[in-house]
Amino acid sequence: MTWSWAWRDLLRHRGRTFLALLGVGVSAALLLDMMMLSGGIERSFERLLLSRGYQLRVSPTGTLPFDTDATLGDVSLLVEGLRADPEVVEAGAMLGVAVQGTARTGSAVSLIGYGVQPEAQGIYVLESGADLTPDDTTGVVLGLPAATQLGASVGDTLRLFGRLDPQTATPGAEASLVVRGIVRFLYDARDQPSVALELRTARRLAGPGFDDRASVLMVRVADGLAPVTVAARLQREWPAVGINSVDDLVAQFRLRLTYFRQLSLILGAISLVVTVLLVGTLLTITVHERLAEIATLRALGVARTTILGQVLAQGALLTLGGGMLGLVLGLIAARWLDAILTAFPGLPASISFFVAAPRPLALAGLTLALT
Repeated sequence: MTWSWAWRDLLRHRGRTFLALLGVGVSAALLLDMMMLSGGIERSFERLLLSRGYQLRVSPTGTLPFDTDATLGDVSLLVEGLRADPEVVEAGAMLGVAVQGTARTGSAVSLIGYGVQPEAQGIYVLESGADLTPDDTTGVVLGLPAATQLGASVGDTLRLFGRLDPQTATPGAEASLVVRGIVRFLYDARDQPSVALELRTARRLAGPGFDDRASVLMVRVADGLAPVTVAARLQREWPAVGINSVDDLVAQFRLRLTYFRQLSLILGAISLVVTVLLVGTLLTITVHERLAEIATLRALGVARTTILGQVLAQGALLTLGGGMLGLVLGLIAARWLDAILTAFPGLPASISFFVAAPRPLALAGLTLALT
């Protein structure tokens, strides 16, 4: 009887019930989005770092990969030492270099170049054509934005220029390379024109000072080993460089995102307060409207707990219905907001701010139910 009465009362006041469900739904959607935002970008960043299976990054001491223009020296010795380590499965060096290419229209196109060791690279995935192979110093792979701006396709010959003089626009080095394939760069910002070429070719375009240097090394450890433990041991063996596990990088990334975490906590708390006030107000109005009915029921001997159960059942139905509506609204809003935030310059296109993981969904539902 308790639930049937609550349901009939909601149907008798359709307008009030609709507005109540909408209000609870909007509050629940905001609460859900803030739960997703609070840890979503960290989970997205961690998945991105592990997308190719490389759990460690080696960079100049005190820096993060590609955070500055600093580079590592004596890279050949470092790569050989890491590859000889029994706990390391793969290790590869990568160098970032600014290059220019010539489009079919004759105009110059500024590009981001990545010099890689093709046998151990973790920055792109092949989408069409062929990949680079070890010792392929005459090949290049293009990201789709670079291919579009250059008007190039698989099989075309592309001229790349490095060390462009800012006054005379004379290149210090150039290379004619054949486009092997079209790739998707995992860490690139949206519409960033990037190319990847063999490490030695990139060093030649960068200049004599980069003969045995790299921006970062990517390392894959053996299955079953704790990357954090391996990173700590390697750090003791190679104290002149910085060796970070993905957990270390996520922790440092989290410090830079304190603003988003604080914002999500504040807005989540506000949405929770709004939900409590909204449901409490609606139930208070309902009780006041039923004072005469309640007095009659009490006079007839209906227990106080029965009447209280009817009021709580009505609140539970409003919360359940509003929560289901909030789930739909929250996911729609999260997708829309994510598209806006990920369009910010400099952010990898693969990063997401709102991640619909089971934990935030369950936490939001539990919080709403307790409310």
